[in-house]
Amino acid sequence: MDLQLLLALVLGIATIIVLVLRTRLDAFVALLIAALVTGLVAGQPVLDIVSAITTGFGNTLASIGIVIGLGVGIGKILEVSGAANALAHAFLRVFGHGREPWAMGSVGALVSIPVFCDSGYVIMNPLARSIARVKRAGYVTLALALGCGMTLTHHLVPPTPGPLAVTGILGADLGAVILAGLAFTVLLLPVVVLYARWIGPQLEPRVEEHVREAVYGTVATAGVGGGGARSAGTDLQDGPRDGLDDEAAQESTGDPAYDLGEPPAGAKPHKVGAFVASLPLLVPLLLIILNTVTGAIDQNAQGVIGGDEYEPSSWAVPFAFIGNPVVALIIGMILALYVLLPRWTPRTKAHGWFAEAAASAGLILLITGAGGALGQVLRSSGVGDALAEAIASTPLPAFLVPFLIATLVRIAQGSGTVAMITAASVSAPLVTTLGIDPVVAVLACTAGSMVFSYFNDSYFWVVTRFTGLEGTDALKGWSGITTAVWAGSIPLLFVLNLILG
Repeated sequence: MDLQLLLALVLGIATIIVLVLRTRLDAFVALLIAALVTGLVAGQPVLDIVSAITTGFGNTLASIGIVIGLGVGIGKILEVSGAANALAHAFLRVFGHGREPWAMGSVGALVSIPVFCDSGYVIMNPLARSIARVKRAGYVTLALALGCGMTLTHHLVPPTPGPLAVTGILGADLGAVILAGLAFTVLLLPVVVLYARWIGPQLEPRVEEHVREAVYGTVATAGVGGGGARSAGTDLQDGPRDGLDDEAAQESTGDPAYDLGEPPAGAKPHKVGAFVASLPLLVPLLLIILNTVTGAIDQNAQGVIGGDEYEPSSWAVPFAFIGNPVVALIIGMILALYVLLPRWTPRTKAHGWFAEAAASAGLILLITGAGGALGQVLRSSGVGDALAEAIASTPLPAFLVPFLIATLVRIAQGSGTVAMITAASVSAPLVTTLGIDPVVAVLACTAGSMVFSYFNDSYFWVVTRFTGLEGTDALKGWSGITTAVWAGSIPLLFVLNLILG
């Protein structure tokens, strides 16, 4: 590998770490400075560096910015209406006491098959917060389990776009890849839950105060297990526990600041059932799934699976429209407003809640865009291509070549989708000559791309900001759990290669 490109990568990563951990600069500024440093050391023309930063920032927000804005808006309505709390109790009843991390990991894995991680996490995070509020502890464990459950299927199971593209590039059978990816997901889910349960209690007391207050209520003291938070006017000993009915739990966790408005005389108290509460989440997700399924069928019929040249057929266009995440979440927002809120809620209150949601999303949007800017500079500098070529020339077991290419490219530029597609493109000529089964090669590319999600990955910032973790705590929690599932996939690849190789 070119020494200059290697130095650019090392100095770029070092810049982020030093600025975030040792200075007053926020991650947003640190990411932009790191992008400048990387481009300059790599020898890019200065104007090209600026162009790459603005392009990466814009492209990232174009794909996720609107979704984040709509998602946090729906989450706010779920919170203030009592809907999220009703869903939390429904999940607790279904999975039972002590299995909440399994519930969140499983739901995350299911949701992220058709939905990008960023979008799915924004939609489902209010549920993790509500369960933690009911339990009075464990938010970090639940948030990490949810996020990494989504990572598994996002990276391993078509018709998620990345694995679908890799399947097409390597010429693997789509059905076989789906089955293998689902098997990997099921086998890796215990790794997710065990790591989240181990690291969560250690990080719970270190959650940022504003996030802790948003989850548990007004902060009094933070216990070692995260159970020291109190809601305003609610003693911890009298808080909701398993066995209480939904209405009692909603009353005990309710915040008078989120008054739904003055009900008319004789009106019944506002209460949202679990099914109705699920509609603003379920309907958008089903629409997105429908779009994904019909798109996969249409691509298969056209013979362009995973290809950039795909254009939806006339019958698939309506599904592509209503199943676009932006359109689907607009529908979810309308449902949240007119199904979850009572008719007497003033319009000004709804506007105020949207303003609060927008304020909470602002920094997340900036940091997410800056992460995309850094990733674009790393890609345009040639670091990813240089790493791929270097690892492809090493004497390794054949099926580990795409795995390590994806691993190094992911670390270099942050995007799991780009990493797996790069690995597939570089290793495609090797599949036949080295005798690698195409399904094994696909899973090697996708599993390798899960490694060490950190500063140059936009999803890193979505998860850690919503979870309230910073600095080394964010690395221990999120970077650690993604690396754990990456490591757990290695023996699974050896077994799959024995079966299919």
